[in-house]
This record gives sequence, structure tokens and C-alpha cells, in this order.
Amino acid sequence: MSRPRVSFEFFPPQTLDASFRLWETVRALAPIGPEFVSVTYGAGGTTRQLTHEAVTTIGKNYGLDVAAHLTCVEATRAETMEIVNAYAEAGVTQIVALRGDPPKGHGAFTPHPEGFASSIELIGALARDGRFTIRCGAYPEPHPEARDASADVEWLKRKIDAGASSAITQFFFEAETFLRFRDACADAGIHAPIIPGILPIQSWAGTKRFAERCGTSVPGWVEAAFETAIRDGREETLALAMCTELCDRLLGEGVEDLHFYTLNRPGMTLDVCAALGLAAPGALEAVA
Repeated sequence: MSRPRVSFEFFPPQTLDASFRLWETVRALAPIGPEFVSVTYGAGGTTRQLTHEAVTTIGKNYGLDVAAHLTCVEATRAETMEIVNAYAEAGVTQIVALRGDPPKGHGAFTPHPEGFASSIELIGALARDGRFTIRCGAYPEPHPEARDASADVEWLKRKIDAGASSAITQFFFEAETFLRFRDACADAGIHAPIIPGILPIQSWAGTKRFAERCGTSVPGWVEAAFETAIRDGREETLALAMCTELCDRLLGEGVEDLHFYTLNRPGMTLDVCAALGLAAPGALEAVA
């Protein structure tokens, strides 16, 4: 089995302490040699400038291929394409094109009257622009707004047909969740790479809240295992074992790419990569 390709997601810092944490995370994970790294875009475009600054700094200072997140929220088409041009001028060659979430308290997504109405429209515009590799999002479990699981497959096919070259999934707890989705996509004629999104669990309470927001189901056995592990002071040990086993199972099923949601904390991601034989020599010592 060949060495899998890995990628990492970061989010832009909004405080000085968060900035130090981001740069420490990038420094710790860069030696693994990721295929690319991505930087998120806050709900409602709230981190637009911070995202641009993080993207350009990571690319310039660490020599990593950075995929910038871009959404349709709270912006006209012209404003969105201004951001696209700024990315291109900064040397960015990859964009993760998403519909995006509205700002907190604004209810359901409502397209800007002069903006892109969906990720498909955004992807189409980027494809016509022709300067970027376009990645998109995918949901191995029904998106909170989807009518059923088949709708997510249909929507992903439309995004690929519009010009996306690969998709990154929302996180999940069981390998079978991803494998079933991959099979359904293949049956629907989707042949672009679908990269599983991996969330190393650094806080069980926080992970459960995140799962509820994005529609990720929590298996009963996972809930029970963490309740016991927390009681016995073994939460981190369990999280490492579960994430490593999940990745190992996916790799055994022919998955060639893993995308880690780092939450700007490198420790658990480094530990999982080391357990999989992916961490560069000395990487763990460097962050200890």
C-alpha cells in the first residue's frame, strides 16, 4: 500500500493568542509534507480578511500549497470575484468552494440578491475563471437541509459537473458511513476523488456539539465508550485509538487521501499521523 496523501485544515485566528497557536500548528504539521492545507472562512464571511492573511502567510512562510475557503454568504458576485482575484494575485491556486453558513442568529441561508445563490453557481464561476483547482464539500450523512441521503449525492454530482475536481467530506465516526457514501457516489457516476474529513476528537463535549450542528450522527457505542473513558481518565487515549483505527480502516479500503480537521491544535493529529507511520522523524519531539 502506497503512502496516503494527507491534508490539514486550519482556521484564521482572531486574537493574538490564537495567532500563536495557528503558527505553532502549521510549524508542527508542515514536516509531514501535506498534499495541501486549507484555511476556513467564518460564518457570513466574518473572517474574510483574516482568511486571506492566513492563506498568504502560510504559503509564503512555509511553502505549503494552500487552498482558500470561499463562500457565497453576504457578498455580491462582484465582491466575491474581487476576493478571487486577490487570491490569484497572492499566488493561491486552489479554492474550496462552499455555500457557507449565515451569521449566527440569521436563521436559514438566504442568497444575496446580487450574489451566488449556491455553491454550484460559485463553482461554475470559478471554473470559467480557469485559474484554480476547485474543491467542494460533501456530506456522507444527510446535510441538515437535505431531504434525504440521495439528495446529497445528487448535489455533489452537480458540483463536480460544474467544475469541482474533488470533494472533502464532513467528519464522521464510522468508516462504513464514508464507504457507503463512496459507493453511492460511484453508482451515481461520480468519479472525482472524495476525500474523507477526519476529526481527531480533542474534546468529546465539543465534538458532540459540532456533530449536532452539522448533522453527523453519534453512534451509541461511541457515546458509551467516551462516557466510560472520561470517568476513567482515558479520554485522550480512546480518542487516539478510535481515530487511528478509523483512518487505518479507510486506508485498507483503498482510500488514498485523508483530510484532518486540526482545530489549530497539532497534538492529536500528529499522534494519529505517527501511529499511521506518516509523521516525519522528530515531528513529535518538535511539538512536545
